[in-house]
Amino acid sequence: MSTSPFAPRSHADILRLVETQPLAWVVARGDANLQATPLPLRPVVDAEGRIVELLGHFARRNPQVEMLRAQPQALLLFLGAQAYISPSWMQDRTQAPTWNYASAQFLTEITLFDAPDEIEALLADLIGTMERGRPKGWNHTEMGPRYASLSRGIVGFRARVLQVQATFKLGQDEREDVFGDITAALEREGAHELLAWMRMFDAR
Repeated sequence: MSTSPFAPRSHADILRLVETQPLAWVVARGDANLQATPLPLRPVVDAEGRIVELLGHFARRNPQVEMLRAQPQALLLFLGAQAYISPSWMQDRTQAPTWNYASAQFLTEITLFDAPDEIEALLADLIGTMERGRPKGWNHTEMGPRYASLSRGIVGFRARVLQVQATFKLGQDEREDVFGDITAALEREGAHELLAWMRMFDAR
């Protein structure tokens, strides 16, 4: 594990980020250009809680599908809670402005699939996860035959993780008084998600 003050404390931090912010940029390289698509992704973890795969799907007509058939490597970019940190919030106005954020990027090797049973399992997992806990949770059977028609228009993929780089820049290097000024301001501004991450990583 990295010695950077902004490194994840464990695999659980990266998993939490991916599960709470599942919409990621999928970036692929073609012969002459890069293309990116924002897609919801689901993690697959090993016995140690390390993300080893990410699952998702493209619209079949998305040009990235053919790009990835030819060059099956992609960079997956997740951005979590984030905000500009203003020196105007601080008693000590000699502080510099900065930006606090949580992010993770995965270099991956992509395997595409479109077998109906695999697509069914992929969508059931994604929909079940996103609808869980909702008062009137939705089920795909409510679409009737249209669901099967739409599901034929997608291509699923498994992104095998080759390398991970995660940064949790959440005020760990701030003096105690500066950290207090920042968290008080974020509380006033209603930035509760970032505030929760900062407090989670605050060793004080």
